[in-house]
Amino acid sequence: MPKLISVRDPQDTLTQAQEYVKNYILLPSGMLGLVCLLGAVGGLGYQLLAADSYTWDTFYQSSGLFLSGIGLGAAQTLYHRYLLREFPDVLAARMKQGLNRRKGNIKKTIDVPDIQHSGRQLIPIAYLLGIIILVGSAIAAFSYGRVDMVPALLMPWAGFYWAKMFLWRRVINVAK
Repeated sequence: MPKLISVRDPQDTLTQAQEYVKNYILLPSGMLGLVCLLGAVGGLGYQLLAADSYTWDTFYQSSGLFLSGIGLGAAQTLYHRYLLREFPDVLAARMKQGLNRRKGNIKKTIDVPDIQHSGRQLIPIAYLLGIIILVGSAIAAFSYGRVDMVPALLMPWAGFYWAKMFLWRRVINVAK
């Protein structure tokens, strides 16, 4: 009996890749960004109203933490947008893996193609450097003594996740 050969539609691959971005990048970024922002602003509000330790230095440092998070979130989003543009099959395969896990089809494995581009070996170092910058700046702001621990830890992550959400929103049409 002859086998049927199915031809992949590039538009279908791009649609699945965009669904991956919506489900695994946009939605978590929005939720985590909101939680981090509410926690950070709540901590700064406590510092302003109850602890009476809010100064202009607190404002400058917390704004710097937020902006550093925005910068790193924008850098990661630019890289992920590059992956969507150049390697949509990788993101589509990740989406299929997630659907199989959700359905319980563990036996059916999806091969995720490798991402091969110049500078690929530097990506893990860039991720590690970004985490060190976010955590290190939070520790420095807290150690300096002008920003309390909770807002110092949450403010850079709020900027990171919100930058991702707003930069992806322009690329992916959320309302369909």
